[in-house]
Amino acid sequence: MHGLAPIKMSIMNESERQQILDSLGKGSTALFEALQDVSAKSAVRIPGPGRWSILQCVEHVAVSEDHLFSMIIESRRTAPVINGQREAWIVANGADRSRRTESPADCQPTGRFATIQEAVSHFQASRVRTIRFVLSNNEDLRSRIASHPIVGTVNCLEVLLLMAVHPQRHARQIVEIASESAGGLLT
Repeated sequence: MHGLAPIKMSIMNESERQQILDSLGKGSTALFEALQDVSAKSAVRIPGPGRWSILQCVEHVAVSEDHLFSMIIESRRTAPVINGQREAWIVANGADRSRRTESPADCQPTGRFATIQEAVSHFQASRVRTIRFVLSNNEDLRSRIASHPIVGTVNCLEVLLLMAVHPQRHARQIVEIASESAGGLLT
């Protein structure tokens, strides 16, 4: 081992587990509430050049859930990487829409789903997988790192925090799109 001490792994504590589960639930709820009155016709309406339709937003959320989860699965073990400030920032600001962020190419909408329901069903199945992972995880996810295309090197607890707030960000985008066309979008 060339003098390297083995990495000590610790178990995710129950408080963190419950906070992540609660946040994952809030993200899903925000998305579903934003979509509650969206019609099939309004879902495909593109609000302007360079902007996404509601269906494209949901496709992005669904595909991003898979992409982020794959980052966790493909992560590598390391000594714990703890950045409490960044964790707090993700929770506090991850859903903020005041700053536009360009989506990685893999997560951009390409018409993978014909309807909102198809995209939502895909997201729900992916979110259930994420929740099952959190419930069964037996290690400190700060001891696993991955490379996020926007943030850079992150620990896998941070990836879960990003997964939790990501639907909230796009739920706000959906509400923005709907409010721009309040007369005809929701009917």
